[in-house]
This record gives sequence, C-alpha cells and structure tokens, in this order.
Amino acid sequence: MTERHTTLEYDPGSRGQNGSTRSSRTLKGSEVPNVLLEGGPIERADQLKDVASTVAIAIDPVALITTECITVTSAMRKHARWAHSSVSAILGGSSSTAYRAGPGSSASKGLPRRTIKAPYNGALAATPSVITEEEDSLTGRWGLRGKKGKSIQDNPLMSAFARLRGELRGCQDIRYFDIPSLLHPFLQVIRSSSTSAPITSLALIAIAKFFAYNLIVKKSPRLSLGMQLLSAAVTHCRFEASDSAADEIVLLRILKLMEGMLSGPGGDLLGDESVCEMMETGLSMCCQMRLSELLRRSAEVSMITMCQVLFERLKCLENEVGGDVAALEETAQDAEGGELKMDAPLKGTNAASPQPSAVSTPLSPAFEEVSKAASLGQERRRSTSLEQPAETNDSDVINGVNGSMVNLTQNPTLDQDHIAEIKPYSLPSIRELFRVLVDLLEPHDKQHTDAMRIMALRIIDVAMEVAGPSIAKHPSLASLAKDHLCKHLFQLVRSDNMNLLNESLRVAGTLLATCRGVLKLQQELFLSYLVTCLHPRVDIPQEAGIDPSLYEGVPHVPKLAKQPASSTSSGRSTPVPVKDRQKLGMEGGSRKPDAREAMVESLGALARIPSFLSELFVNYDCEVDRGDICEDLIGLLSRNAFPDSATWSTTNVPPLCLDALLGYVQFVADRLDDDAISEGFPDPRDLRKQRYRKKIIIKGVAKFNETPKAGIAYLASQGIIENPQDPQSVVQFLKGTTRISKKVLGEYISKNSNEPILRAFMDTFDFASKRVDEALRDLLVAFRLPGESALIERIVTVFSEKYCATSTPDGVADKDSVFVLTYAIIMLNTDQHNPNVKTQNRMVFSDFAKNLRGVNCGKDFDAQYLQDIYDSIKNNEIILPDEHDNKHAFDHAWQELLLKTDTARELVICNTNIFDADMFEATWKPVIATLSYVFMSASEDAVYQRVVAGFDQCAQIAARYRITDALDHIVYCLATITTLMPDSPSNTSLNTEVQVGKKSVMVSELAVKFGRDYRAQLATIVLFKGVIVGNEARIRNSWKYVIRIWLNLFVNSLLRPTFSQSHGFLEISPIPIQSPHIVNRADRANESGLFQSFTSYLSSYAADDPPEPSDDELSDTLCTVDCLAACPIDTVFSNIMTLPSESLVALSRALLDQLPEDSSPAVIVVKPEPGSPNPKVNGNRMNSDASSYDPSMVYILELLTILAIRDEESSCAIGQDVAEALQNIVRNAANNHSLVVSRAAFYLLHLLSASHEQTFIRAPVILHTISSLGQPIAVKAALPILKGLALCMQGPRPLRNEIANSPDFWSTIRGLHTVPGAASSVFELLMGIMADTPSAITADNYEFYIEALNDFATAGSTGAQLEQKRDKNMRRSRAVKPLDPRDNEIVGRGIRAVTMIYQLSSRVPALIEQSHLERKEAWTAYWSPIFRALSTQCINPCRDIRHQAFSGLQRALLSPELASADHQEWTAIFGEVLFPLILQLLKPEIYHSDPVGMSETRVQAATLLCKIFLHYLVLLSEWDGMIELWLRILDIMDRLMNSGQGDSLEEAVPESLKNILLVMANGGYLIPPSENPKSARLWQETQKRLERFLPGMFQEIFPEPLQIPASTETEPLRIGEAVKKIETSPEEKK
Repeated sequence: MTERHTTLEYDPGSRGQNGSTRSSRTLKGSEVPNVLLEGGPIERADQLKDVASTVAIAIDPVALITTECITVTSAMRKHARWAHSSVSAILGGSSSTAYRAGPGSSASKGLPRRTIKAPYNGALAATPSVITEEEDSLTGRWGLRGKKGKSIQDNPLMSAFARLRGELRGCQDIRYFDIPSLLHPFLQVIRSSSTSAPITSLALIAIAKFFAYNLIVKKSPRLSLGMQLLSAAVTHCRFEASDSAADEIVLLRILKLMEGMLSGPGGDLLGDESVCEMMETGLSMCCQMRLSELLRRSAEVSMITMCQVLFERLKCLENEVGGDVAALEETAQDAEGGELKMDAPLKGTNAASPQPSAVSTPLSPAFEEVSKAASLGQERRRSTSLEQPAETNDSDVINGVNGSMVNLTQNPTLDQDHIAEIKPYSLPSIRELFRVLVDLLEPHDKQHTDAMRIMALRIIDVAMEVAGPSIAKHPSLASLAKDHLCKHLFQLVRSDNMNLLNESLRVAGTLLATCRGVLKLQQELFLSYLVTCLHPRVDIPQEAGIDPSLYEGVPHVPKLAKQPASSTSSGRSTPVPVKDRQKLGMEGGSRKPDAREAMVESLGALARIPSFLSELFVNYDCEVDRGDICEDLIGLLSRNAFPDSATWSTTNVPPLCLDALLGYVQFVADRLDDDAISEGFPDPRDLRKQRYRKKIIIKGVAKFNETPKAGIAYLASQGIIENPQDPQSVVQFLKGTTRISKKVLGEYISKNSNEPILRAFMDTFDFASKRVDEALRDLLVAFRLPGESALIERIVTVFSEKYCATSTPDGVADKDSVFVLTYAIIMLNTDQHNPNVKTQNRMVFSDFAKNLRGVNCGKDFDAQYLQDIYDSIKNNEIILPDEHDNKHAFDHAWQELLLKTDTARELVICNTNIFDADMFEATWKPVIATLSYVFMSASEDAVYQRVVAGFDQCAQIAARYRITDALDHIVYCLATITTLMPDSPSNTSLNTEVQVGKKSVMVSELAVKFGRDYRAQLATIVLFKGVIVGNEARIRNSWKYVIRIWLNLFVNSLLRPTFSQSHGFLEISPIPIQSPHIVNRADRANESGLFQSFTSYLSSYAADDPPEPSDDELSDTLCTVDCLAACPIDTVFSNIMTLPSESLVALSRALLDQLPEDSSPAVIVVKPEPGSPNPKVNGNRMNSDASSYDPSMVYILELLTILAIRDEESSCAIGQDVAEALQNIVRNAANNHSLVVSRAAFYLLHLLSASHEQTFIRAPVILHTISSLGQPIAVKAALPILKGLALCMQGPRPLRNEIANSPDFWSTIRGLHTVPGAASSVFELLMGIMADTPSAITADNYEFYIEALNDFATAGSTGAQLEQKRDKNMRRSRAVKPLDPRDNEIVGRGIRAVTMIYQLSSRVPALIEQSHLERKEAWTAYWSPIFRALSTQCINPCRDIRHQAFSGLQRALLSPELASADHQEWTAIFGEVLFPLILQLLKPEIYHSDPVGMSETRVQAATLLCKIFLHYLVLLSEWDGMIELWLRILDIMDRLMNSGQGDSLEEAVPESLKNILLVMANGGYLIPPSENPKSARLWQETQKRLERFLPGMFQEIFPEPLQIPASTETEPLRIGEAVKKIETSPEEKK
C-alpha cells in the first residue's frame, strides 16, 4: 500500500471567531483513513490498520498533545462556567509528576528522571494532593484565587489537563505512554454534561488525532483498559445543547471516532459490552427521525463500516479455535452468561446526546428523543464499565462541577486482575447485534418504520457479504437467519414500498448466495414466490416473419403453479378478499413494473452464481417432494426475455433475463472441460431414478385429484404404492405427498367404502396429552373437511375413537363426549371467523358452554377446559394454509416449514459438472426458444454477439453430453433463420452467370435475397461453423433441414456439385444443373450509358433471355458467395465420411425423405451430357424430357451412394435403404428424367460392386431392373450403365461370374453396343471377360458372349461402303481419302470380335468336358455358336471382316479337336455351316453387297468346302451319310458353276473337284462298280452330276477302260497334297 503522510502546521497565535485558540491544519492525504479506502468490505479492516500504521506526522507528538490540551482548556475558559478557573491547565503541571516513559528513556538535561509506576487509581487521580507545594506557592504568587478567596485550581476537568501536561514532560516515545492517562482528561470532557458541543467536539477531535497519527499503537501500555474507557465515554457522551448543527457535528465526530476505534489497533481489545454499547449508539442515531437526514445517513455509513469489522472478526474467531464452531459457541455462552442484551432503538438505548446545562440551557428539540432513550436505558444494563458516577454536592455545583458528570477517577476496588478479566469481544456481541438488526425487520411491529427496516437491511446485507458463510456455520447465528430473518424478509418482499422491496430482495439474494446451504426450504419458498409473481400468464405474441415453431418450448405457466382453490365452500373456511391474498399470500399477486424489475435483478444476481442453477436442479428438481425450481426459473427467465414482457414490467427486464439465461449457458459451457468430480456428491444415476419417480408421482397425483380411484390404480401399477389393497400403503403415500389436493383427500377418506383408509390415516396422528381442539387442529391441517354432513360425521366418529383409544383424557368422559365436543368446536370455528356473521351475533363463551351442557356423559365439561378451548379457537382460527392467505396462515405455514427443515435433506453445493448433462437436458427447450426469438427480433450488434455465443455454447453442451434433441432443435432454428430452406423450390429460370475477368458468379434470386439479409448470413455461419462442424455425429433428426439448405444452394450453383473426397468414390462427371444465361462484363467494360442498357434489354428480349443483373444484385451475390465461403461446408462433408453407423443412418434417412414421391419437380433446363448437342438455354428449344429433371434428386442419390459405399459398416447400416431407393427410381424410369435414371443405375451398380456380399443386394435383380429399361431411356443412360458394369466386372470373382452368367447382363450390353460412344465400353467389357483368368466364360454365358461378339462384327459392315467407294475412286484414278478414325475403330472392333470368336474354339473341349452333356448336345452347344457366328461374318459386306471370318472359320473347321472317329456329330459342319454359307453367298443381295469382293469370297467358300471334305475324307468314309454328303457337295458346285460369276469360279471349282476325285480314287473310295459293286451308287451318281455341269471331266479323269492318264503321276495323289493343291486358288495361280 502506498504510504501516506499527513503534514500538520500549527499556528499558536491563530484564534477562531470566538477568540479560542485554533489549530490550523493542512492535510495531505486524509484525516480519516477509511475515507479513501478501496476494495470490498472484507478488506476494509485490514486496510484501515495498514493505513494507520503508515501515517506519520512532522511535529513532535508531545507538542501535538500539549497543543490539543491547551486548545480544549482555552475553549473551556471562554465558557462562563470556567471563566475564573486556574491557569494551571494552560501553564502545565509540575515536572516532577509521574509519567510513563518508554523503554530506554534516560535523564534529561543531566537530571536523573524517575519512572513512577503508579497504580491505576493514582494514575487517574486528580485530587489536590497531587499539586505540589511549589505549585501551590506559584499559584499564590500569581494571585489566582476565587471570588471568595478559595482556589479553584482543583476543578477536575481543568486539573486533569494540567496533570497530563506535567506527565508528558520529558516523554521521548509517546507510543509507550500510559493510554488511560493520556485519554483521561479528554474523556472527562466528553462525559461531562456541563460542556458545550464545541468543547466536546474539540476533545473528540483530539482523540481522533491520536489514533489517526499513530500515537496509540498496539503495544501502548494498558491499551485494552484505555479502549474500554474510551468506549464508555463516547457511548455516554453528554453536552449542553446549542444549535442543532453544532450538536450534530458532535454526534458525527462520535460516529467517526467509534468507527476508527473498531478499525484501529485496539479495536479487537474491546469487550462485548463495549461493542454492544457502541452499536446501540450508532443504531440510535440511525433511527432517530428528528435528526437530520445527513446525520442519519452518516450514522448508517458508519454502522456499515463497523459491522464490516465486527463480522470480519467472526472469521478470525473461527481461525483462533481451529474451525471448531461448537467450541466457540460453548465458550461464548459461558462468557456471556446469557445476560448480554442489546436494546433495540426507540426502546431505550444508551446513546450520546446533549443534556441541559447547570444553568438551564434549553435542550435542542432535535435531541429530545435521544436523551429520553439514553436515560431510559441507563439502568437496565448490567454494565462492566469501569466508571462510576461522581458524588454530587452543593459545593461541586458551586465550583462548576455538574452533578451529572461521571467521575472516571474514583474506582478504588479496581486492580490489574479485574482489568485482565475484560476479554476481547467475540461471538456474543456479534450475535446480539445480528439479533437486534433482524428484529428491526419485523413487518408487523408498528414502532419500526420502513426507513428503519431499510437501514437494518443495508447493514445486514454488509454483514452477509462479509461473513455469510461464517454465519451459516454458527448455530446461534444460523438459527436467526433460518427463522426470523427469512421470515421477515419473505414478508417484506411483498411490500409495495420500492426502497424496502429493493433492499429486501438484495438481502435475500445475499443471504441465499452465502448461506443457502442451511436454507434449503426457505430458498424454495422465496424462489417459488418470485417465479409465481413474475411468470406471465399470456401467450407470446406472434410477429410477422418469425415462425412460431422457433419459440416452442417456453412454458405458459410454471410447474409449481397450483390449481385455484374450489369456489364452493362448506362454511368452515374463511374467504379472503383477492386484494388481501395478493398482499399477504404466497401466490404473488400482481406486482408493479418496478417491483418486477427488482425481482428479476435479484434472480439474475443469484443466477450469476456459477453453481446456483445446478444446485437447484439437484436439490429440488431431483427430489420427489420438492418443486421443479430449476426448470421453473429457466422458464421464467426465458419467458421474460421476450420483448413483450416489457409491457407489464420495464424495458430493462428482457435484457436482464436474457443476460441471466446466457450466463447460465456460459457457466455450463465453461465446465465442459473440467474434471468430473463425483466424490461427496449424489450419484447422477440415482437422481435420474428419482426424477423418473417424481414424474410418475406427479402424474399419479394429477389423476388422483381428478379421480382418486384411477390415481391409486395408476400409482400401484407403477410401483409407487406397493399394495393398493393395504390401507397402510395407501395412507403412507397420501400423507407423505404434498401435491395431493386437501379437498379431494378429505372427500376420499370420508367415503364409506374407504373407512379402512380413514382409520389408517387417523392412526398416523398422536393425540396424546393434547386438548381436543389441539388434536382437531393437527388433524384438519392434513385435509379439508368435506361439505356433506354424513361425511363429516364419519370423520368425527373415527377421530373420537382415536382420541380416546389409548386413555380417556381428563375432563372427558368417553368418545361420545368427544364426538359432541368436536362438532361444537367445528361450529365455533365457523361462527367466530365467518365474515358473513356480524360481530354482535357471534357466539360468546356462555353460549358455547350452554350448548355443551350435559353432553359429557350426562355431566358438564369443566368450565376452564371449555374456556381454554373457546379462547384458542377465537384467537387462532383452525385453517388450511393452502386455502388461506393471511398473517395467521403465513405464520402457521412458516412453522410447518421450520418443522420440515429438520427432516429435509441437506442442500448439496454442486461445485462440479456431473449434473450438467441432466440439467441441460431438462432446460434446453426454453433457452433455445428464447435465443431463436431474440435472434430474429434483435437489431443491435451486441445482442447478436451474445446470442450467437449462446447458440455456439448450447451446441457444444448438447454435443458433449449427447443431447441430440437439443442439438437437432438448434440446427432447425438456425436453419429456419437462414431462409435457405423455403417450402417451395427456388425459381432458377432467371439465373444468370456473370463473368468478370477470370471470375464467374451465378446471380440468382436466392443469392440476391440472401446477400441482403445480414441476419440470415450470420445464422448460416453460426449453423455450419459453430454448430454442425465437429458435431456431425451427434445430429439426428435435423439433417433434413441441413440437406434442404444444401439442395437449395446446389440448384442455384452456390454449392459445388461434387462432394469433398467424392472423386475417390465415384468416377463420374459432376451433376449437371441449369445452364445459365452467360453475361461477360469484361466485354462490356467499355460500354456505358443509356444506350448500353437499352441495347442489353433489347438483345435479352429478342433472345428470350433474362435481363442482365444490376450492379447491386451482383454485389449482393458476391456477399452471398463470401458468406458461404466462410462456412466450412467442405469440412462438414469430410466429417460426414467418417460418421459412425448410428449417425449415418440418421443422415441417410433424412436424405431419403427428401426424394420426391411423384417425381414431378419444377422445370429446370439442364446442361447436356458430354458429346450431345447443346440445346438452346432459356429459349424456346429444350430437351424433350427436361421438364422432369431435378438436379437435387441426383445430388441426394449421389451423396447416399457415397455414404453407402464408404466401407463395410456403412454398407450394412444404410446399403439396403439406398439400394431400394435407387431400384425404385430405375423401375419407375418412365416417370423420371433419363439423366436421373442413368445416374441412379450407375449408383446402383456402384453399390453392387461395393456391397455384393450383402444379402440385401443381388446382381441378377439389379441387372434385370436395368435390362427392363425402355430403349429410349436405356440409350440415354448407356454410358453410366456401362461404366457401372465395368466397375462391377473389376470386382471380386464371385461378382464377375454372377454378372457374366446373367442373361440380363448380355441383354443389356447387346442393347447398348449400338449407342454412339457406348460401343467401345461394351467391347472393353467383352475383352475383359475374354482376358479374365480363370475364364469368366462359362456354359451359361458362352452363347451370349459369342452373340455379343457377332454383333460387333456385324456392326463392322459399315466399312463396306468406304471400301467400295475407294474401289470406285481407284478405278476412276481419283485420290483416295483416308478412312474416318471412327469407321476404322468400328471395323477394327469387328475384326477383333471375329478373332475372339475363333479364339473361343480352343476352349470348346474344356467346356464340353465340364458340361457333362451328351456328345451331340455338347457339340451343338459349343461348336455350333462359333461356326454360326463365323459363317455369318463370312458374308459380311466388309472385306476385312469377311476375310478374317473365313480365316477363322477355316482354322476352326480344321481344328484337331473338332472331329473324331468316336463320334460323328461333327459331320454337321457341312449341313449347318458350309452348305448354308455357300447358299447365302449365292444370294444376289449378298453378292451385290460387295460385287467386287464377293466373287472371291465365293471362290474361297467353294475351296473351303472341298478342303474340309478332303480333310475329313477318311473319317467320312466310315459314315453312312457320306454318299449324300458328296452328292450335295456336287450340287453346291453345280450351283456355283452356274452362278454367272465368271472365270474365277469356272477355274476354281473344276480344279478343286478334280483333286477330290483323284484323292477319292486313289484312296479307294471312288471305284468303278466293276471292281467293287458296293461303290456303284457313288460312282454312278458322281458321274451323273459331273456331266451335268462339267461334261467330260469324269471321262477325262476316269476313261473307260480305266487307264491312268499319261500326265498323271505314277504315285497316287495323297489327301494332304490334294488339300494343299485345292488351297491354291485360281487367283493365286495367276
């Protein structure tokens, strides 16, 4: 602390106006140290001590004291009373007078000094013996004599100052001077009633200086005694009244001196009695209304400061006893002896006051009451004061000594031992002060004004602020707080006096903030009252633009609101006017706006305690018998945070409530990362069970209050009532539950059928040693008497039996007597307290006794007995507190509350976060509703900032504690505020893409509106950046709102059409959306003015394009783009890819729900697929099915597919739902756009590839669905389908085999190979199947595969036209254009297809072996398809393909695996392959398809036929059908010779036949009949047929008789040579 110094300048010559000597002071710093203190009240005492220890003065302390002595005596001598006094006080006493020297003091001026340790009485004596002879001679020399010649130098007041000055001579260290000696003369002046106010003021100033200038320190001698004397003097100060201003200055200085005493170094040495006297003095000044307002306020400030010190002492006392509060209480009780008692102000107190003078100076009117109070209380106190009143005689009066003066010098019995008995003040004085302050709050004590109560409240508030927890620890103080303080406070908060209400609420708040651990039920009562008062019963007004669903969840009424009492009355309850109920009752009533604001401030202060609401939740909401205070309080704050609450309160209430709500959320959020401390706290699981049980009980009680029988049955079914047939079980519940309606309970137990329950209920009471009226009073508190007399009679009968069950009470004969007496008491209660009965008509005691004559078993009741009953009922009505609201009801209810505190559980201080999850789950609805409403209605940035932070914190809390409902609602509210999820799809027809330089911006209606809405932009950023990102796994039902936002942004080109990381999952082009009208601002940068705008408008109108966006619209769109760029949507997508399966299911369901049911979305023009012509956009020409395209639908399907194929876990979780959705779209292709269908088919195949092992998806089903597509749709969907199929064929072998063996697969690819751009994909599929190892070609797909290849080979026929055109140009010597690459590609695929068909021949034997078919069937199944395909391509118009087919056919027919002697099915190659091929070649249309090349093909066919015949001649010779085969060959040759082709066939056919005949002849197959009659037919038929088309050839080869021609070699012609010879065609020979 910075050291402060006080500089004192003394001018001995200066005098005041009245001629008195004055000290002129210039203070640097502060005269009163505590004026400049800072900090809280707890630190004030320590700061005071620190300041005092650092203040120093620049002059000699002894000189200062001497100056003060002279100042006082000079002023006294100016007074008429002391005008002729001795001047010894001015000149000072003898130097030989004893003084208290400090340690180490030595002689002065060479003379030895004696240190005399005088006894106490000697130290303070002022007798004439003290005056030495030298002094006496000096006084005689100066001639200072009285009028009668008698010396008056021994006046006690004056001589005391002279003696003090004498003792001070030679003092070197004032800190070691005896304190009682130092203070004695000044204290005499203060206590003397003969002094005037200015003189008393000077004495007070002097003592204040001694403390302020550090002249009195902790180690000063006999400081404790000095403090006691000083306390007694200032609290019994007397002086003559003068003007009121001067008098009040004295009182003000007394206040400041008392304040400095308690705060100074000797403050803790004061005794309990001294402290009590000082507090009485201060309170008296505070409460005297005739004192000036300034003085009373100053007294209040001083009392507050002193109370800070006193209650701070309480904490020191705890430390001194080591925290043993019980020991401290016991010690305080012993020290006090039970007799220390402070008198309340105005009831007789010890107060400083002016007094009448000896010369009858009139008393100022302002102090009459103070004087009276002082005199009344003087004799009532057992004082341990060290002063005794001086004996008064006439001579004293003559000499100017006033008889009322207390002489501090005469106390001969006092010694050091007695001084040691005065112990420092402790708990007794603190407790007594606390009691007096609490008693001042009594609302029904008319002697106490509201001003006094306000003063007391302010002091109590400081006491609670300083030592509230310590007060709660001490039983004696805590009992005062729990009972009287709370009782008075809870009645004062109903006051209409705003000052009183404010202070009451402040004290109540401080009390609960510091002592709530011992105020559990009191806190519930207080908060319940505030909630009832403040919670409005009106609906939230609807505002335009704010969806009511945003603020759903705000309670309409608090849960603690009780149903209104029944309007019917039996006459046994006293109706109370509504006005009185509002003032006295516990229901609150209507309060003024300022009062509501004050209450809200009080609640806000409590809510700012970090653990307060958590404590409410644990101690009330989770207890069965307590109300849901936490939920009600949150609901109250939420409802009053709405702007409309200002209409019935003030404009400050909504922000105050909002601040409290946000503070609650802030506290919970701040505790999220704290360690979970559970030791010493209830188990949250047990609390959940209790809350569940509580809900059941509340529901059951509600049923009981409507229909008791149904309520009992429900509670029994839930296990609350163990056995509904057992009356004890039923009664145990009914009596132990406060929520039961007393009226319904009375009617229920009084029914005849429920008599066992009534008797069990009555058995729960103990009426022993109680009068009948007392027992009846206890009974009727539990329920209300029913209205029917029969029911009342039944209750009274059972009551009488119970009352007399144990033993008949004295004065009562039997139960019948009790019955009659009970009825009489009930009637008396109604008669005495029914407001409808006039006073003069009320029953008196004689009437009451008369009615009961002879009913006590034929005798009368004792008169005194009846008198006691009568007086009890007359003075205290038997009432039901729940149905009455007056003072008696409140007192009764308060006593019931105090009784319950003994059995109530202790309040748990919840400085932990283990209950936050359950608490927030119970309270989030009104919080989020309020934030949403305020967000929509706010207009200030500060409000936005707080609300945004609140949303963010709520989201963090909900996500951390997995409160998915809360998180979902937050998402819904923010999504609604964003305006990005309208009910109807956005209109995108006017979307325009604006290009400025390298930047492209899509201007749309949505982008423009969103860019102008700051609130929507802020909500969007909060939604994605503060709520969704990082919490994706916790979101459940609110994904649908997020998805709607994505879709809306996507269709307006504000969201990228590809997902984060999606390229790693789906290799497909981005989703096409609208092709916008494009405006290039860069091209028009040089154009400006009206002409540019006019031409732009005309051009747009002519082209049917939307108008060009304005600069403002472009700017708004850029704002939208920037806002969305700040939203981490890509991060959200990335996090979605790692969602757990449970969260993934919720997201997928939300996506599936967005798929349209009837597939009839709005009209949107789409970008064409790559390769297709670009239609005119925003014009008249559109795609034929563009009206049914919805890009958002594709967006959903693609995202679903990505999620489903993510991994095996996600496939199991959502794959089935996704697969069904995709299949439904493909099946319903007629009602969906082809683009949607095509991508759905691709997604479906992709899903099949990733999830083929799952049971929910099967390749045959999917392939059948795709193959069932209509041809127009299938053509448009060809590329995606093929891409999906290719992906599947790259999958595992089981999947490849399953697909390859599916007929629908082959049907699909055969239908798609003709689609432009799709043929290569199909052919790649076929090649992949061919190259697969092990082979994917099986018996099931063998024929399909060949047919597909054959289709590709046939498609290559387009090359014939180019070949023929080229031939034509060559004949005309024209330049030959190169072939189109696409045509080359088609022809090339045809050639490769033929080659692949031939290559399959090598796999035929293995297939036949695996097939287990018969040889003929196997041959037909595997060889025939190859031969048919090759034969088909042998007539292909394209020469390259035809030649390749002939080559392959020849090699296949000559394959060694084809024929075998073991079987003859291979012979079908002639009838099924070669013969049909030649017959096809003979057809004119076949020939004219390639006139140039087909002739050669015919020659090749003829040659091939002969070659194959010769190759298999040996095997054919063993076949029975050889002759018919040979004859048919001859017929075929005949047709070839007569086909009119020309020289090529005429040369090739004879040559081939000649070779065959020679081989047959040499091989012994063609033999003349003469040699072998069996071959006669072959010989004859051969000769016959040859003669028909080759006359003479047979004779030429086989002349008759048979001779070998000379030209023929002698060696026979072998078959191989013949075949080789046949292979050389005539063209080759040439």
